[in-house]
Amino acid sequence: MRSPFDILEVYERRSLAHAVQLPERQFATDVWRGVGYRVGQRRLVSDFREVVEIVPMPPVTPVPGAQPWLLGVGNLRGNLFPVVDLKQFMEGRRTVLHEGQRVLIMRQAGGDVALTIDELFGQRSFELAQATAPGEIAQGRYGHFVDRAFRAEEQDWGVFSLSLLSRTPEFRQAAA
Repeated sequence: MRSPFDILEVYERRSLAHAVQLPERQFATDVWRGVGYRVGQRRLVSDFREVVEIVPMPPVTPVPGAQPWLLGVGNLRGNLFPVVDLKQFMEGRRTVLHEGQRVLIMRQAGGDVALTIDELFGQRSFELAQATAPGEIAQGRYGHFVDRAFRAEEQDWGVFSLSLLSRTPEFRQAAA
């Protein structure tokens, strides 16, 4: 008499013999991929490795004595993290929060941080041939965080370094 394990092994062999093989996916090495979003008038993208996730704006508890760009502390699945108004940090103007507001969660030493954005565009892919000078996107404070850009569909997309942002002393010192 066969053991249950032997019977399962036979089923597995039969099923694999009839399985339709999917073609192996090849990813071009000359393509840059990231998450696209808008802050103010700037279209930005950040590397997938810098964005932990994108979630709806959590309820925020204000922190007395904090910088105006630190909206407060949010809670996501039991984890507390600061919620930063990225536009106010970068441009000095508050983001107009709305129903359905999304935030980018980025990882930094000491824990995750949520960044408000004006609009989320989702995944963006650019061929390296679409690279262009950052120009106006890198003006002002953005010049510290945007060192390259891509041009697609008559729009310039600045590559915004979230890892560099997380290491900026001013960003790390949210106390007023």
